[in-house]
Amino acid sequence: MKESIQIQVGKRIQKIRKEKNISQQDLAAKCNFEKSNMSRLEAGRANATLSTLEIVSKALEINTIELFKFND
Repeated sequence: MKESIQIQVGKRIQKIRKEKNISQQDLAAKCNFEKSNMSRLEAGRANATLSTLEIVSKALEINTIELFKFND
């Protein structure tokens, strides 16, 4: 069964964050989120709004569309 889009986006956030050598705590702080919220987002347990994804992508210095590129 295919993973939900929430889980796929969460994994992308985590992958990009790790590639950029940013801790989850630091990314949460850059987004003005609680670390627990960032953890839920990366685990796919939070249904993120487009606004939330835009905030995260800006903090990661990427285009928001990069969060939806699952085939790499």
